[in-house]
Amino acid sequence: MSLTLNLDFEYNTSIEKLWNAITDADKLAKWVVDIRSGQAMENNFKPVVGHQFQFRAQPTEYWSGIIEGEVLVVEAPHRLSYTWASGETHTVTWTLQKLGDGKVKLHLEQTGISSEPARAGAKHGWTKWLGELEKALEQ
Repeated sequence: MSLTLNLDFEYNTSIEKLWNAITDADKLAKWVVDIRSGQAMENNFKPVVGHQFQFRAQPTEYWSGIIEGEVLVVEAPHRLSYTWASGETHTVTWTLQKLGDGKVKLHLEQTGISSEPARAGAKHGWTKWLGELEKALEQ
């Protein structure tokens, strides 16, 4: 059985600024943080189809500290998809939509999740990160 996580967020920003925040390695480091320590996760992300990337956090006895991925789809500034592997491999797809009045909807879909606890963990992690994204967009 494969589960899917869907999350929707709205930001007061331009679609271009939001796109940049989810595709630029330096900007990603401001909000994709090690949830345990709050430290930025080093990454070498590039929005180029086929690019293989890593996010790196401090390893623990239970986790290598590495998330690996490969960019699958880049349709600037509306759609981005990549694999996201840390233990099990998922596909993450972002969809951005202008809502008017300076608001942008960000939809996250993560597919290939193996269990309800894994989905709950993913929801917790992304919700925390997307709160950090909101702070990063305000800077």
